[in-house]
Amino acid sequence: MTAQPIHPHEPDRVPRNAEGIAAALDGERRMEFYRELLAAAPEDAGAVLRRWWCEAMLDTDPAGDSLTAAALDGTLPTTPVADLVARRRAAGLPVE
Repeated sequence: MTAQPIHPHEPDRVPRNAEGIAAALDGERRMEFYRELLAAAPEDAGAVLRRWWCEAMLDTDPAGDSLTAAALDGTLPTTPVADLVARRRAAGLPVE
């Protein structure tokens, strides 16, 4: 059995490379991404790319504006951490 995302996305919406990430970001955020990537030590570059890929995916999410509005309005559905930990334990998954 494999886990499927609740809200699947087109995998190629933002390619997982510097060029794809930069293309998905606008103006100042693109420059911030490049500054952070160029300043990173080689062993840290992967983490920078992962973080900014997540940012780019959020920026290009078609439902992003409504999710942001719901978060700011306090109407975004949430799940307590204790519930998530209990679910993981029940499924035999690590909780560390």
